Amino acid sequence: MLITNSFHHLVTTCQNELCLGVSLHLSLVCSQVLYTSKNFVACAPTGSGKTVLFELAIIRLLMETPEPWKDVKAVYMAPIKALCSQCFESWKKKFGPLGLNCKELTGDTEIDDFFEIQDSHIILTTPEKWDSMTRKWKDNCLLQLVRLFLIDEVHVVKDTTRGATLEVVVSRMKAVHTYRTSQNPEAGISMRFVAASATIPNISDIADWLSNEGVQATYLDMDESHRPVKLRKVVLGFPCSPNQTEFKFDLSLNYKMANIIQTYSDQKPALVFCSTRKGAQQSAAVLAKDARFIMSIDHKQRLMKYANSILDTKLRDLMMLGVGYHHAGVALSDRKLIEEAFTLGDLPVLFTTRTLAMGVNLPAHLVVIKSTMQYVSGSCEEYSEADLLQMIGRAGRPQFDTSATAVIMTKIQTRDKYMQLMNGAEIIESSLHSHLVEHLNAEIVLQTISDVNMALDWIRSTFLYIRALKNPTHYGFSPNLDRYGIEGKLQELCLKNLNSLSSIGLIDMDEDINIKPTEAGRLMARYCVAFDTMKQFSEVAGTENLSDLIELVSKSREFSDIQLRMNEKRPLNTLNRDKNRVTIRFPIEGKIKTNEMKVNCLIQAQLGSISTQEFGLTQDTAKIFRNGMRISRCLSEFLTQRSKTGFSAVLNSLILAKCFRAKLWENSPYVSKQLDKIDVYPFLSTAMVNSGLTTFSKIEQTNGRELELILNRHPPFGNQIRESVIHLPKYEVTLEQLPRYSGATAEIMVRVNLKNQAQLLSKRTARDHHYVSLIIGDSDNTVVFLQKLTDFMLLKCGSWSKKIDVAKASKGEEISVNLISSEYGK
Repeated sequence: MLITNSFHHLVTTCQNELCLGVSLHLSLVCSQVLYTSKNFVACAPTGSGKTVLFELAIIRLLMETPEPWKDVKAVYMAPIKALCSQCFESWKKKFGPLGLNCKELTGDTEIDDFFEIQDSHIILTTPEKWDSMTRKWKDNCLLQLVRLFLIDEVHVVKDTTRGATLEVVVSRMKAVHTYRTSQNPEAGISMRFVAASATIPNISDIADWLSNEGVQATYLDMDESHRPVKLRKVVLGFPCSPNQTEFKFDLSLNYKMANIIQTYSDQKPALVFCSTRKGAQQSAAVLAKDARFIMSIDHKQRLMKYANSILDTKLRDLMMLGVGYHHAGVALSDRKLIEEAFTLGDLPVLFTTRTLAMGVNLPAHLVVIKSTMQYVSGSCEEYSEADLLQMIGRAGRPQFDTSATAVIMTKIQTRDKYMQLMNGAEIIESSLHSHLVEHLNAEIVLQTISDVNMALDWIRSTFLYIRALKNPTHYGFSPNLDRYGIEGKLQELCLKNLNSLSSIGLIDMDEDINIKPTEAGRLMARYCVAFDTMKQFSEVAGTENLSDLIELVSKSREFSDIQLRMNEKRPLNTLNRDKNRVTIRFPIEGKIKTNEMKVNCLIQAQLGSISTQEFGLTQDTAKIFRNGMRISRCLSEFLTQRSKTGFSAVLNSLILAKCFRAKLWENSPYVSKQLDKIDVYPFLSTAMVNSGLTTFSKIEQTNGRELELILNRHPPFGNQIRESVIHLPKYEVTLEQLPRYSGATAEIMVRVNLKNQAQLLSKRTARDHHYVSLIIGDSDNTVVFLQKLTDFMLLKCGSWSKKIDVAKASKGEEISVNLISSEYGK
């Protein structure tokens, strides 16, 4: 196979980079990854060149595809966004000059965003994002073009919360390959899978899972002896009395830290992993008091320069003493400065949380894991072996070190356990059996599964099947079962989950065990909503008000990872009830003491434009709204398609979905926040409110120069703001009762006019998919009429009208007519 001149240099660069890490295996890697198209799995220590394997696989794809590479599509999937971002920046520089477009696709689910990847050759994504994208794969030819699927950190398949999604996505891509082959067998176009991780003890199982037509994937299993920087592992046991809590034990370790860093760091950068954000900050403060780093005047001046740019005052003081902390609650600009200082060797010690082990490439000469326990959902549990190995993997800087040290601090009672664990390895198991119900529903909607036998065929394509045959007891099956017995148990598991889906109307099953998705099931799959959340939706009575629905959404399974931290209770209680300041619209009874109450409070604070000073709460709010947009949209569509839902619940669900989209209450005075030039700077919206500009019509009636004075901006800013309001759609709803002789019903004519049709034909502020929902209800809480009206349709016709029969309500003759925008407040 000839390599064209256009990327000769790139191939040589990749080979040289790989040579630094795995010189003994270079010929094998090159022959398998670069000179064949076989599926490939690599287990190699951190820093040994796993990313380069992916680059060689991309080059191989280019080698076997004629130029121009118009229809070449490769997907790189990593468990966290930071890994995708790292590769994106690197590959843009490497592959961009060859004419390949890279696209990072990692945000939370945006429905129908296939256009994002239309012109991209290399797509970098997370399992969750790719799951949402591929739930319509049969309908989209772009996915049929994927020729290479790269899986980074494949060991995450064992993760109890995220592993199932990774497993299902890979199995689905295998199904895409099988479908494509069956549709066009003569084309001979295959999909190649290349996976890598630092920790795959049972690598042959992953190779079996990624087999192609029964042929096991080729695999390379490299142990620690091939690590580019030799690693010494030290496990230290410390006394812990039976009455001592995990918190106090963790605290006691802070006072051992100075001695450990002095003993093992060799005056080189040290990275300390702590179980919580607060723990990282406390440990850093204790070390700064206990230790004095000998620094030159020049070194101190460099630290002073960093400190002067740090926003966090506590962090600023510690920086000048040579100690820092880094976690998701630290402002992004501060994190970037900390990372730079540590990477350059200017910051001697950095305390951080587990997320940095995977997300940011910050190698250190010494890695310390302070305590082997972590806090998950309010309770203590041990780090998994994969987590420990990931953290230890940060030890050793290939460009500076020939050796490195990792120290694990644990209790005396567990010291031997961790000594053995560091020398052995924990088998990777599947977690799909714990999350089967959501993924079964998605495959039913995709029509991959249409009866129980097909469900078992699908199971056979998963990692769960491979591991269940080898270790049935882990999945709750008897160890004495043969293959047929285990398949029978897997079938029972499928049936149990199918019955759960059927019980709340997400699928239809007949006596012949044929399976069909319902509209509710399609919504669950489309919006990636958890089964438990859909179950809550199914229990809506129909009389719920806006407050009730916010409480319902706050209980969604999707928010189960939002933690209520001790230091957040005071600011949250202030948001909830305080005589001296603005509080949330629907106060929560009692003190904020659960995760659900925190979610509820933060939703209302955002909708009420009440700012929270704590960076951690701001981050959680952003996460809640990313998920909340799709959950509230799913709720409103679920209730509107359900035949007997009460008018109150349907109306308020439409309002709530709009509020989530706008991030404002439906009648908020801060309407200007929804305008492009103002949403970036919240203080501009506050200036508008202070000047009485609390509706779009008031803004439109204000002179451009006056707007600029209010906002302290230069021309033509005021005109631009007015223009964006002028080109928002404006609707008029009229009702007319028609003559009718029947006493039981009345006939009305409802009409919706687009008042500024002419202006909108030239320019529009609203998105193309913007629509309004017309909902009419009577005094018996019955939905009389419900219709979606798109701007596109109203622009075409100018108006819409319909005759509607209205039955006389038992409680009176009043009807309620509402026109709700899909995303804009008033």
